[in-house]
Amino acid sequence: MDTKIGSIDYCKPTNGDVGSPPNGSVSTIHNSVPSSPITVNSCDATIGRYLARRLVQAGVTDIFSVPGDFNLTLLDHLMAEPELNLIGCCNELNAGYAADGYARSRGVGACVVTFTVGGLSVLNAIAGAYSENLPLICIVGGPNSNDYGTNRILHHTIGLPDFSQELRCFQTVTCYQAVVNNLEDAHEQIDIAISTALKESKPVYISISCNLAAIPHHTFSRAPVPFSLAPRLSNKMGLEAAVEATLEFLNKAVKPVMVGGPKLRVAKACDVFVELADASGYAMAAMPSAKGLVPEHHPHFIGTYWGAVSTPFCSEIVESADAYIFAGPIFNDYSSVGYSLLLKKEKAIVVHPDRVTVANGPTFGCVQMSDFFRELAKRVKRNETAYENYHRIFVPEGKPLKCESKEPLRVNTMFQHIQKMLSSETAVIAETGDSWFNCQKLKLPRGCGYEFQMQYGSIGWSVGATLGYAQASPEKRVLAFIGDGSFQVTAQDISTMLRNRQKTIIFLINNGGYTIEVEIHDGPYNVIKNWNYTGLVDAIHNGEGNCWTTKVRYEEELVEAIKTATMEKKDCLCFIEVILHKDDTSKELLEWGSRVSAANSRPPNPQ
Repeated sequence: MDTKIGSIDYCKPTNGDVGSPPNGSVSTIHNSVPSSPITVNSCDATIGRYLARRLVQAGVTDIFSVPGDFNLTLLDHLMAEPELNLIGCCNELNAGYAADGYARSRGVGACVVTFTVGGLSVLNAIAGAYSENLPLICIVGGPNSNDYGTNRILHHTIGLPDFSQELRCFQTVTCYQAVVNNLEDAHEQIDIAISTALKESKPVYISISCNLAAIPHHTFSRAPVPFSLAPRLSNKMGLEAAVEATLEFLNKAVKPVMVGGPKLRVAKACDVFVELADASGYAMAAMPSAKGLVPEHHPHFIGTYWGAVSTPFCSEIVESADAYIFAGPIFNDYSSVGYSLLLKKEKAIVVHPDRVTVANGPTFGCVQMSDFFRELAKRVKRNETAYENYHRIFVPEGKPLKCESKEPLRVNTMFQHIQKMLSSETAVIAETGDSWFNCQKLKLPRGCGYEFQMQYGSIGWSVGATLGYAQASPEKRVLAFIGDGSFQVTAQDISTMLRNRQKTIIFLINNGGYTIEVEIHDGPYNVIKNWNYTGLVDAIHNGEGNCWTTKVRYEEELVEAIKTATMEKKDCLCFIEVILHKDDTSKELLEWGSRVSAANSRPPNPQ
């Protein structure tokens, strides 16, 4: 009989964290059947079925794939698992991006491709997931086990008898690699890989020889042994010392503030960060890459801290503070606006997932962020001065000028209408480009999802990520904002969205080129061939499935399109092509682009 495997008890986080267990608990992957040994039917006692069961157990109910001759038999056995849905994508890159988006919502994602030609195609997406600390399981159908060490040359390779090129590439963008070319230890390698992905919150690589997937083996004949992911523990003395040093520093401060960073997700510390904000009364901001991780409905939330392109009045409060707590920050050239942040190290408490640095003082290691914030919240002295200052200087933003009838639509007018669409039943996916800046200005209501890829910034990411996120969260209507240049990279998997009857609303921003690159450094290479985007989507739709497309050039057309998409066509995939002037960008992109350009063009230091 079939073995029914329980699901991992933290695969669907409630606070937006990837794979987030309840605070302080042990994350357990467990069987939902009695502990006595249970025999599996011989036809199911294969590595393919074992892998499928373990994926389901970890929280993966949809796996994104592209077939190739090395993985076809493996795909058969993955499909045979009743709780696992195989989703065929148009190319490997999009399959990887979809697994990335899926992991952001579900806590873990997976994709399966074929050896080398598929593996190297998906590699870019895996690198992006690595940079964003996402647990993603990349499965590759590998060469026949008999071919290893034979000096043979195989197809789908670069023509050398050494089959390790793909593995060597993946070693730099995954935290664990398992090459399964025998059955004796296959179950152990699979278990280690999946548990490592969940524990480290990073991608892993599993290669399975193509001739092994269907072979019954005694190691798969019984229900898999349950295993647990032990929580990371803080050193008690180190934790106490870090809290004492931090309290001494903060309690001397006049106007301290808190800023959430992107590693709140991997530290599983979103909730305790809010606990500290509640207890301290500090003004609370978010770095741009942490949007969606810090609740914007919180009474002390003051906006996005992004240096010169921050939310109005936010940078003034953060940079004038005499103490700032940065929770899980990444200070790269993009988030620092070309290294132009006006911050001082001696005023900063930087809290990483497993260590704390207090100003110019010591760094305390083996201190978990969640434990640190929880203890700090119990003992911190309340101080609302910074928020009171913000409230004192705050002036509401003005509304953009209303477009006249048949006046070309402006981007600031467009996003005024987008704001009204947001609710707890929606999620926003923002593509690399000006959508970063326009979507940053959206005020997220409670429960509204938000994702973008700031660290890696791969154009085209959002098409696959939208597919994966929508598949993982069918209860939400995904609103994706994609530039025309980015869309041209990965447009094909609109097809997969339609096949899976997704109801996403895609806003295609057609402004004639790579706008973000234009504002950093312009040239003829930033101009792209214009497509009939709605015509393309109609052709992909081909009368099969639910799809509605429209072009809008004026505000009244946009209002009508949004009304149709949210009412009459609420159960359709809606594709709204928005025609904008090529120079119509957010003011933040203009400022950011000039500063990043200056950072990129710094002359070399004297040798």
